[in-house]
Amino acid sequence: MATLPESRLRQMIDRFEQVEARMGVATDAKEIVQLSRDHSELKRVAEKAREVLMLRGQLAEAEALIEDTTADRDFVNMAIEERGELKARLPDIEREMQLMLLPKDADDEGSAIIEVRAGTGGDEAALFAGDLWRMYQRYAQGRKWSIELVSATEGEMGGYKEVVAQVNGAGVFGRMKFESGVHRVQRVPATEAQGRIHTSAATVAILPVPEEVNIEVRDQDIRIDTYRSSGAGGQHVNKTDSAVRITHLPTNIVVTSSEKSQHENRRKAMEQLKIRLYEREREMKDTARSEARKLQVGSGDRSERIRTYNFPQGRVTDHRINVTLYSLDKFIEGDIDEMLDALHAEDQAERLAAMENG
Repeated sequence: MATLPESRLRQMIDRFEQVEARMGVATDAKEIVQLSRDHSELKRVAEKAREVLMLRGQLAEAEALIEDTTADRDFVNMAIEERGELKARLPDIEREMQLMLLPKDADDEGSAIIEVRAGTGGDEAALFAGDLWRMYQRYAQGRKWSIELVSATEGEMGGYKEVVAQVNGAGVFGRMKFESGVHRVQRVPATEAQGRIHTSAATVAILPVPEEVNIEVRDQDIRIDTYRSSGAGGQHVNKTDSAVRITHLPTNIVVTSSEKSQHENRRKAMEQLKIRLYEREREMKDTARSEARKLQVGSGDRSERIRTYNFPQGRVTDHRINVTLYSLDKFIEGDIDEMLDALHAEDQAERLAAMENG
């Protein structure tokens, strides 16, 4: 791991002190908000930079004492012991510093749209999509995130053909973004009399919800249709054509909302359209960047099979990082942190390597 130069560390400390000083005199409301964000982000970095400089200073002092031929032997022995401790501790602290300096995705701190769709496998795929949606619901509830259902189409035998929801909270997208892709299940369906294992799939897409979506949608570029649909989760039947479908003609992006109020559905659908157009711009930029380097974990290819849920063996395997957990029963109930932690650790390691290799 490359060592951060002292000049870079002091530069980060200086930047934090400048922001802190500016906060004491700023009067413009927008500037104060921005300074507060900068201060919150830079404080951790500055504190870590000071810790690195302090430990490096202590190591230099210990080295100097060890090399001093006139020093008392007891002090030299203490310095040798301290040097060993510092050399063991410094790499971890410097790696933490490196991780803090990795480029941040501006959308990581925001909310996210979660889409779960049944793939190959018929009724069993819809049931599996329902299991995945419940898994994400329980995980979100455990983290105190709020869930706003946008649209849902139930499967004929249960589960969902498709469910779309907005999950609101700090850091939702950053935590969940590696869930995008094809999820495969291997299990014996309840309807299988012979006890044969079936394989089916569902696709998951995680889209960021930016604080401000500065995307203009022209009236002539969209077609708005209303239709009759089952209500949220299929619990009610609408008496009127209140569900809304918006088609963006230039890109052929289609969004729907099927709550009870047509006015609310129009608002939600337009919001979803802007989010998808924003995501389309993100993907185009990511594709351009990936020509230089493509991260195994963060490629975001939604057609890629990323994970297998094997019920007969009670295991879940993520194929991108070759991690298998033998706790599928807990995992499908929303206990997914161990896998998410492993995905994020792999992503960080790859980005660190990419940064060090230029």
